[in-house]
Amino acid sequence: MKKHINEKIKVNRMELQTAKGVRDISPQEKIAQNKVKNILQEVFELYGFLPLETPILERYETLAAKFAAGEASDALKETFKLKDQGNRDLGLRFDLTVPLARYVAMNPTLKMPFKRYEMGIVFRDGPIKAGRVRQFWQCDVDIIGSSSMIADAEIIAVAQTAFRKLNLDVIVKVNNRKLLNGILEQAKIEQKEDAIIAIDKLDKIGKEGVEKELAERQFTTAQIKDLFSLIKPGMTIAEIKKKVASPEGQEGIKELEELFSYLQALGVNIAQFDVSLARGLAYYTGTVFEAYLKKSKVTSSLAAGGRWDSMIGKFMAGNRQVPAVGVAFGLEPIMEVLKEQNQEPEMTTKVLVIPIKTEKESLKIVQQLREKWIPASIDLNQRGVGKNLEYASTLGIPFALIIGDNELKAGKLLLRNMKSGEQQALKLTDVVKKLT
Repeated sequence: MKKHINEKIKVNRMELQTAKGVRDISPQEKIAQNKVKNILQEVFELYGFLPLETPILERYETLAAKFAAGEASDALKETFKLKDQGNRDLGLRFDLTVPLARYVAMNPTLKMPFKRYEMGIVFRDGPIKAGRVRQFWQCDVDIIGSSSMIADAEIIAVAQTAFRKLNLDVIVKVNNRKLLNGILEQAKIEQKEDAIIAIDKLDKIGKEGVEKELAERQFTTAQIKDLFSLIKPGMTIAEIKKKVASPEGQEGIKELEELFSYLQALGVNIAQFDVSLARGLAYYTGTVFEAYLKKSKVTSSLAAGGRWDSMIGKFMAGNRQVPAVGVAFGLEPIMEVLKEQNQEPEMTTKVLVIPIKTEKESLKIVQQLREKWIPASIDLNQRGVGKNLEYASTLGIPFALIIGDNELKAGKLLLRNMKSGEQQALKLTDVVKKLT
């Protein structure tokens, strides 16, 4: 009989674990995450951007459009695909840019320029490493309806302001797809999209790795050699200007020169030209950029973006050009960096009210604190003072307010600073002043 019971327990026991590449976010981490999102939202609104929310689920045909991710891109290969009960093909969005393009195409009466920000979860069924998971937040800002390089400069200025507000020392690498197209044309490479996807991996797999991938994609030795004669680390805009002859390449160089002049006017000094920067998504048409921390074990980019003038118009009839430029901040790698730097957030609860057989009076007082917008919690389990102080300490609650009969008779409550251990007998009005 005993053996039968043990077998039954074993059968009924479920091994609980999350899906690969996703994880639970603890309250402490979520508080830190919310703090970062609040800072980003504050910066986005400082620059005049408006909020937008788009669905997590999109029609697969929207995500798979050639002018969206592109059939050869890693983003489309990593898209989670599913069907609904009507047998329609759906996908989990892999970024917030394609849904934005669909939204603008579906709302042609939007006033331009349309400056929007959106924060939301996106999904990639790709490789997992530090700062890269399969479900993650992106925080995007985009300007739709302006082809001026001032718009590109403003987007990079947003990045500088945000990272300074987060106390992160970053560098933004900047390039232009038109310049890359000119370089590829000079190397007699016609399959530009395939080449750009390989070049985009230069930081990850090195020159030899990219050369190998280009060879696997059937590019010749001469093409690869000509390509890397122009794509060299440390090359300046002035140097590349002398070597690229194609009209499209020269147009890209002109845009870069204009962009850097506007960045200087905006006081942006974190951007530097990098001729090897490609960005693997097919929809980029001009400026491209990525932000990296100068010193960190986290090697993933903290933000990335660029100009994508072709996508929105192709979602609309007539194949028109609708200029667009934006940047996506990766919340996950930013959180990894903040964790690495031991930046601890304050808890959301400011004070724990501890009643000593004064529950009804204490409930009135905790509600009065909340009416003054002081985040307050109250002991629900009628525990002793010691247990409650231990609870507050464990959760990182900065203050405890002890309320017993003696305190009520004296008209002064006992406020304890959990960090210093200092205690003060204060009137409720003084408690409010202390906590606000």
